[in-house]
Amino acid sequence: MLGRVNHIAIAVPDLTAATAIYRDTLGARVSQAQALPEHGVTVVFVELPNTKVELLEPLGENSPIAAFLVKSPLGGMHHICYEVDDIIAARERLKAGGARVLGDGEPRIGAHGKPVLFLHPKDFNGTLVELEQV
Repeated sequence: MLGRVNHIAIAVPDLTAATAIYRDTLGARVSQAQALPEHGVTVVFVELPNTKVELLEPLGENSPIAAFLVKSPLGGMHHICYEVDDIIAARERLKAGGARVLGDGEPRIGAHGKPVLFLHPKDFNGTLVELEQV
């Protein structure tokens, strides 16, 4: 069911500073910042040869990233995103196995313009898992 790792997301308190670290200190190629109001975040993607790192900054007071940063003010790993061929088939298989899909269970469009779902971290060894249809 799982394909390759699409990205690893890191929550950051200051997207501009985090972008500069990856771009200027580590020499990585980074995307322009993209606001995603429906997800409550602003994102930048660090492009790597084999995957991406997504830097997440809260967008608005109700952002789930704001709550994460209260617990981890310096930031840290937020989630890992895996690719799937068919997000509805993946969702149904996971739900049949007892996994919890967050939100209303319906895919939403993510930062790459493709359907995504999030899975409860308590069902995956404490890690928030995102699935993205490719």
